[in-house]
Amino acid sequence: MAQASSSAARGKNKLFPSAEEALQGVVADNQVLAVGGFGLCGIPEALIAALRDSGAKGLTAISNNAGVDGFGLGQLLATRQIKKMISSYVGENKEFERQYLAGELELEFNPQGTLAERLRAGGAGIPAFFTRTGYGTVVAEGKETRQFDDGHWYVMETALKADVALVKAWKADKAGNLVFRKTARNFNPACAMAGKVCVAEVEEIVEIGDLDPDHVHLPGIYVDRIVHNPNPEKRIENRTVSAGAR
Repeated sequence: MAQASSSAARGKNKLFPSAEEALQGVVADNQVLAVGGFGLCGIPEALIAALRDSGAKGLTAISNNAGVDGFGLGQLLATRQIKKMISSYVGENKEFERQYLAGELELEFNPQGTLAERLRAGGAGIPAFFTRTGYGTVVAEGKETRQFDDGHWYVMETALKADVALVKAWKADKAGNLVFRKTARNFNPACAMAGKVCVAEVEEIVEIGDLDPDHVHLPGIYVDRIVHNPNPEKRIENRTVSAGAR
Protein backbone atom coordinates (compact mmCIF):
# COMPACT_ATOMS: atom_id res chain seq x y z
CA MET A 1 0.00 0.00 0.00
CA ALA A 2 2.89 2.34 0.74
CA GLN A 3 4.14 1.94 -2.80
CA ALA A 4 0.72 2.53 -4.36
CA SER A 5 0.08 5.71 -2.37
CA SER A 6 3.59 6.99 -3.08
CA SER A 7 3.16 6.40 -6.81
CA ALA A 8 -0.21 8.12 -6.79
CA ALA A 9 1.21 11.12 -4.97
CA ARG A 10 4.01 11.45 -7.52
CA GLY A 11 1.73 11.03 -10.51
CA LYS A 12 3.62 9.90 -13.59
CA ASN A 13 7.00 11.04 -12.27
CA LYS A 14 9.23 7.97 -11.92
CA LEU A 15 12.36 9.90 -10.97
CA PHE A 16 13.45 9.75 -7.32
CA PRO A 17 16.11 12.03 -5.81
CA SER A 18 18.23 9.24 -4.29
CA ALA A 19 18.63 5.48 -4.23
CA GLU A 20 17.49 5.41 -0.62
CA GLU A 21 14.22 7.17 -1.46
CA ALA A 22 13.69 5.00 -4.52
CA LEU A 23 13.67 1.91 -2.29
CA GLN A 24 11.38 3.32 0.38
CA GLY A 25 8.11 1.43 0.58
CA VAL A 26 9.47 -1.13 -1.89
CA VAL A 27 12.01 -3.34 -0.11
CA ALA A 28 11.22 -5.43 2.95
CA ASP A 29 12.48 -8.46 4.85
CA ASN A 30 12.25 -11.91 3.25
CA GLN A 31 11.72 -10.66 -0.30
CA VAL A 32 12.95 -12.17 -3.54
CA LEU A 33 15.08 -9.73 -5.54
CA ALA A 34 16.33 -9.96 -9.12
CA VAL A 35 19.55 -7.99 -9.49
CA GLY A 36 21.09 -7.23 -12.86
CA GLY A 37 24.75 -7.48 -13.68
CA PHE A 38 27.45 -9.79 -14.95
CA GLY A 39 30.49 -9.89 -12.73
CA LEU A 40 31.12 -6.22 -12.04
CA CYS A 41 29.60 -5.05 -15.32
CA GLY A 42 26.18 -3.42 -15.30
CA ILE A 43 25.45 -3.74 -11.60
CA PRO A 44 23.19 -1.23 -9.79
CA GLU A 45 25.88 -0.02 -7.39
CA ALA A 46 23.93 2.76 -5.66
CA LEU A 47 20.79 0.66 -5.27
CA ILE A 48 22.71 -2.24 -3.74
CA ALA A 49 24.37 0.14 -1.26
CA ALA A 50 20.96 1.61 -0.40
CA LEU A 51 19.55 -1.88 0.06
CA ARG A 52 22.41 -2.66 2.45
CA ASP A 53 21.70 0.51 4.42
CA SER A 54 17.97 -0.31 4.56
CA GLY A 55 18.73 -3.27 6.81
CA ALA A 56 16.31 -5.56 4.96
CA LYS A 57 17.22 -9.16 5.80
CA GLY A 58 16.30 -12.72 4.92
CA LEU A 59 16.62 -11.87 1.23
CA THR A 60 16.71 -14.25 -1.70
CA ALA A 61 18.82 -12.77 -4.49
CA ILE A 62 18.51 -13.87 -8.11
CA SER A 63 21.68 -12.75 -9.87
CA ASN A 64 24.27 -14.23 -12.17
CA ASN A 65 26.83 -13.95 -9.39
CA ALA A 66 27.29 -12.20 -6.05
CA GLY A 67 29.76 -9.48 -6.97
CA VAL A 68 33.11 -9.65 -5.20
CA ASP A 69 34.13 -9.31 -1.59
CA GLY A 70 32.96 -5.93 -0.32
CA PHE A 71 31.38 -4.75 -3.57
CA GLY A 72 28.10 -5.33 -5.37
CA LEU A 73 26.03 -8.06 -3.75
CA GLY A 74 29.14 -8.97 -1.81
CA GLN A 75 28.20 -6.12 0.53
CA LEU A 76 24.93 -7.85 1.40
CA LEU A 77 26.73 -11.11 2.06
CA ALA A 78 29.07 -9.32 4.45
CA THR A 79 26.11 -7.98 6.42
CA ARG A 80 24.30 -11.36 6.31
CA GLN A 81 21.25 -9.85 4.63
CA ILE A 82 21.10 -12.57 1.94
CA LYS A 83 19.90 -15.99 3.04
CA LYS A 84 19.75 -17.58 -0.42
CA MET A 85 21.37 -17.04 -3.82
CA ILE A 86 19.85 -18.22 -7.09
CA SER A 87 22.82 -17.80 -9.38
CA SER A 88 25.22 -19.25 -11.91
CA TYR A 89 28.80 -18.10 -11.42
CA VAL A 90 29.95 -18.41 -7.82
CA GLY A 91 33.67 -17.70 -8.15
CA GLU A 92 35.70 -14.63 -7.15
CA ASN A 93 33.86 -14.13 -3.86
CA LYS A 94 35.55 -15.72 -0.86
CA GLU A 95 32.78 -14.74 1.55
CA PHE A 96 30.22 -16.38 -0.73
CA GLU A 97 32.34 -19.52 -0.75
CA ARG A 98 32.89 -19.46 3.00
CA GLN A 99 29.20 -19.01 3.86
CA TYR A 100 28.08 -21.71 1.43
CA LEU A 101 30.61 -24.30 2.58
CA ALA A 102 29.76 -23.52 6.21
CA GLY A 103 26.05 -24.09 5.55
CA GLU A 104 25.23 -20.45 6.28
CA LEU A 105 23.98 -19.62 2.77
CA GLU A 106 21.50 -21.48 0.60
CA LEU A 107 22.41 -21.81 -3.09
CA GLU A 108 20.23 -22.77 -6.02
CA PHE A 109 22.77 -23.31 -8.77
CA ASN A 110 21.84 -22.78 -12.44
CA PRO A 111 23.64 -23.08 -15.75
CA GLN A 112 24.01 -19.52 -17.01
CA GLY A 113 21.71 -19.86 -20.01
CA THR A 114 19.11 -21.62 -17.88
CA LEU A 115 19.17 -18.78 -15.36
CA ALA A 116 18.64 -16.23 -18.13
CA GLU A 117 15.78 -18.23 -19.62
CA ARG A 118 14.12 -18.74 -16.22
CA LEU A 119 14.08 -14.97 -15.73
CA ARG A 120 12.83 -14.38 -19.26
CA ALA A 121 10.06 -16.94 -18.71
CA GLY A 122 9.05 -15.21 -15.49
CA GLY A 123 8.70 -11.90 -17.27
CA ALA A 124 6.82 -13.46 -20.19
CA GLY A 125 4.30 -15.31 -18.05
CA ILE A 126 5.63 -18.76 -19.01
CA PRO A 127 5.47 -21.01 -15.92
CA ALA A 128 8.10 -23.56 -17.00
CA PHE A 129 10.09 -24.88 -19.95
CA PHE A 130 12.17 -27.91 -20.94
CA THR A 131 15.88 -27.77 -21.68
CA ARG A 132 18.55 -30.39 -22.41
CA THR A 133 21.06 -28.44 -20.33
CA GLY A 134 21.87 -30.18 -17.07
CA TYR A 135 20.21 -33.51 -17.80
CA GLY A 136 22.05 -36.33 -16.06
CA THR A 137 23.82 -33.97 -13.66
CA VAL A 138 23.22 -32.67 -10.15
CA VAL A 139 21.33 -29.76 -11.74
CA ALA A 140 18.49 -32.13 -12.68
CA GLU A 141 18.09 -33.73 -9.25
CA GLY A 142 14.51 -33.53 -8.00
CA LYS A 143 13.20 -32.05 -11.26
CA GLU A 144 10.84 -33.53 -13.82
CA THR A 145 12.57 -34.98 -16.88
CA ARG A 146 10.97 -36.00 -20.14
CA GLN A 147 12.01 -37.58 -23.41
CA PHE A 148 10.62 -35.94 -26.52
CA ASP A 149 10.22 -37.15 -30.11
CA ASP A 150 13.78 -36.13 -30.98
CA GLY A 151 15.03 -38.88 -28.66
CA HIS A 152 16.72 -36.50 -26.22
CA TRP A 153 15.96 -36.12 -22.54
CA TYR A 154 15.04 -32.73 -21.14
CA VAL A 155 14.86 -31.14 -17.70
CA MET A 156 11.88 -29.04 -16.71
CA GLU A 157 12.92 -25.66 -15.26
CA THR A 158 10.44 -23.32 -13.59
CA ALA A 159 10.21 -19.58 -14.20
CA LEU A 160 11.74 -17.06 -11.81
CA LYS A 161 9.80 -14.06 -10.53
CA ALA A 162 10.89 -11.42 -8.05
CA ASP A 163 9.19 -9.03 -5.67
CA VAL A 164 11.65 -6.32 -6.67
CA ALA A 165 14.09 -5.95 -9.57
CA LEU A 166 17.15 -3.71 -9.25
CA VAL A 167 18.76 -2.91 -12.60
CA LYS A 168 21.43 -0.66 -14.08
CA ALA A 169 21.10 1.17 -17.40
CA TRP A 170 23.15 3.74 -19.27
CA LYS A 171 20.34 6.09 -20.24
CA ALA A 172 16.66 6.59 -19.50
CA ASP A 173 13.97 9.06 -20.40
CA LYS A 174 11.55 10.22 -17.73
CA ALA A 175 9.01 7.61 -18.78
CA GLY A 176 11.47 4.89 -17.83
CA ASN A 177 12.45 3.71 -21.31
CA LEU A 178 15.95 2.26 -20.89
CA VAL A 179 19.06 2.00 -23.04
CA PHE A 180 21.88 -0.31 -21.91
CA ARG A 181 25.48 0.08 -22.97
CA LYS A 182 27.26 -2.91 -24.49
CA THR A 183 27.92 -5.78 -22.05
CA ALA A 184 25.96 -4.01 -19.31
CA ARG A 185 22.84 -5.14 -21.13
CA ASN A 186 23.50 -8.72 -19.88
CA PHE A 187 20.89 -9.86 -17.31
CA ASN A 188 19.36 -6.43 -16.70
CA PRO A 189 16.37 -6.54 -19.11
CA ALA A 190 15.38 -10.04 -18.00
CA CYS A 191 15.61 -9.08 -14.32
CA ALA A 192 13.51 -5.96 -14.93
CA MET A 193 10.76 -7.93 -16.65
CA ALA A 194 10.70 -10.61 -13.93
CA GLY A 195 10.19 -8.12 -11.09
CA LYS A 196 6.78 -7.03 -9.80
CA VAL A 197 8.41 -3.65 -9.09
CA CYS A 198 11.47 -2.49 -11.00
CA VAL A 199 13.86 0.22 -9.84
CA ALA A 200 16.43 1.37 -12.40
CA GLU A 201 19.71 3.16 -11.71
CA VAL A 202 20.88 5.18 -14.72
CA GLU A 203 23.81 7.37 -15.69
CA GLU A 204 21.91 9.77 -17.96
CA ILE A 205 18.33 11.02 -17.94
CA VAL A 206 16.75 12.70 -20.95
CA GLU A 207 13.34 14.12 -21.73
CA ILE A 208 10.53 11.99 -23.09
CA GLY A 209 10.87 11.85 -26.86
CA ASP A 210 14.65 12.29 -26.90
CA LEU A 211 15.34 8.57 -27.28
CA ASP A 212 15.05 7.00 -30.71
CA PRO A 213 12.39 4.30 -30.25
CA ASP A 214 14.54 1.90 -32.28
CA HIS A 215 17.32 2.29 -29.72
CA VAL A 216 15.21 1.50 -26.64
CA HIS A 217 16.20 -1.86 -25.15
CA LEU A 218 13.53 -2.01 -22.44
CA PRO A 219 10.16 -0.20 -22.61
CA GLY A 220 9.26 2.04 -19.69
CA ILE A 221 6.18 -0.03 -18.87
CA TYR A 222 8.52 -2.40 -17.02
CA VAL A 223 10.17 0.35 -14.97
CA ASP A 224 8.48 1.83 -11.89
CA ARG A 225 11.19 4.03 -10.39
CA ILE A 226 14.38 5.70 -11.63
CA VAL A 227 17.37 7.03 -9.73
CA HIS A 228 20.13 9.08 -11.32
CA ASN A 229 23.72 7.99 -10.59
CA PRO A 230 25.89 9.98 -13.03
CA ASN A 231 29.25 8.85 -11.63
CA PRO A 232 29.20 5.15 -10.78
CA GLU A 233 32.40 3.55 -9.57
CA LYS A 234 32.48 1.03 -12.44
CA ARG A 235 35.08 -1.34 -11.08
CA ILE A 236 36.99 -3.34 -13.68
CA GLU A 237 37.95 -6.98 -13.30
CA ASN A 238 41.52 -7.79 -14.31
CA ARG A 239 42.88 -11.15 -15.32
CA THR A 240 45.87 -12.15 -13.22
CA VAL A 241 48.48 -14.32 -14.90
CA SER A 242 51.71 -15.82 -13.66
CA ALA A 243 54.81 -13.65 -13.62
CA GLY A 244 56.46 -13.48 -17.02
CA ALA A 245 53.44 -14.81 -18.88
CA ARG A 246 52.62 -13.14 -22.19
